[in-house]
Amino acid sequence: MTEGVAGARAEVRVYLGTYTTWSGGGTGLGLASYDAATGRLRSTGVVAGVPNPSFVINAGRRVYAVNEQSKGTVTALAVGADGVPKVLNVQSTGGADPCHLVLHRGHVLAANYSSGSVSVHPVRPDGGLGPRTDLVRHKGSGPDPDRQDGPHAHQVVVDPAGAFVHAVDLGADAVFGYRLDGGRLTRVSTARLHPGAGPRHLAFHPSGRHAYIANELDSTVVVASYERGALTPGRKFDTLPAGAPTTPRNYPAEVVVSADGRFVYLSNRGHDSVAVFAVEDGGASLRLLEATPVGGDFPRHIALDPTGGLLFASNQNSNTVTTFAVDRATGRLKLTSTFPAPIPVCVAL
Repeated sequence: MTEGVAGARAEVRVYLGTYTTWSGGGTGLGLASYDAATGRLRSTGVVAGVPNPSFVINAGRRVYAVNEQSKGTVTALAVGADGVPKVLNVQSTGGADPCHLVLHRGHVLAANYSSGSVSVHPVRPDGGLGPRTDLVRHKGSGPDPDRQDGPHAHQVVVDPAGAFVHAVDLGADAVFGYRLDGGRLTRVSTARLHPGAGPRHLAFHPSGRHAYIANELDSTVVVASYERGALTPGRKFDTLPAGAPTTPRNYPAEVVVSADGRFVYLSNRGHDSVAVFAVEDGGASLRLLEATPVGGDFPRHIALDPTGGLLFASNQNSNTVTTFAVDRATGRLKLTSTFPAPIPVCVAL
């Protein structure tokens, strides 16, 4: 967080992911800040030359971005004294179209979507990335002929205890659990979702006993129990209200959980809403409260700010990021502002 002059509101730095190779996309990694009280965003520049940074990690003085291309790479950046990130180096992921990454035990792990694999890179003392130390390839497919012809790794996420990492694979209808030791991944579990689910992302309940898996291909979210590195999928819940139109087709994307564990938020692309769920039964059940219109088109990514009082939605097809005030007592959302951005697909807080 950066403080303004006396009497000015505090502003918080964020990074905006985009596609640089698409018509109308950005020219690199977007830089912005938001008013900590209102959530209103303003642009502060761009780091040019970072190709297709579709997912970004804000690690304080370090920033890491995927470069979603057929020859996948990841970019490491350092934030200088002037607050502007500068590229440290770029490393190959050994896969195609990396779309997500995570920091875990001094390493950056990236999910290569098109090749269905996960790469591992050690973080150097200066924050740059060393050469790849491992690359694991998933196996599996599903019934959707267009999206599940083979494995498609879509997310890598660490459990709340920091003990295991899980790779969500849309093509294989599975979540693969790993332990990372010495820069190499060892498989410890496989959680199978129902055929045609198309699991995209998951988020853990802060208790560490449950996780919520957003399924892109059938508009459901599955509650899974969690113990010792193993997810056990249980009940599934619709991400749309009863009677919602079936066209255009809906594709759930991001799922996040409030810090107090009382609410789950999920972005619906197509329905163009954020589903708000109440968490019940100690995390084992969900109840849909509302599907709030997102105020844009095709919300790919959503993120809660550290206070839990703001939610940001990256609306890919309307070139906007919308900000919502979160009622922390009820979980409900209220649209407060709209910010123009070229093909926004991630807001890294």
